[in-house]
Amino acid sequence: MNLQQIADLVEQFGFPVVLSLGMGYFIFFVWKFVTQDLKPTLGNSHKELIRLLDQIRMLDNDLIRLQQKVDAVLELKETLAKEKDEREKNEQPSK
Repeated sequence: MNLQQIADLVEQFGFPVVLSLGMGYFIFFVWKFVTQDLKPTLGNSHKELIRLLDQIRMLDNDLIRLQQKVDAVLELKETLAKEKDEREKNEQPSK
């Protein structure tokens, strides 16, 4: 639609009517965009977000288990070192 046709419509029907029709078209265009393009994309993004959150939870659980194993190994190493020191102390002759 060119400028002359718009001017003719404004002259024929008045500015408020032409503006109302233009706003109606704009609202329809935005509604169509949201329902056809944006909503499906947001749905897919929501599914991906849930999948990523599940992976983060699994990694967090793995890190907790790994930390427990490291703590157990360090505690065992410390216990063995104390036992070794006690054995060496007991094996030394008393003066």
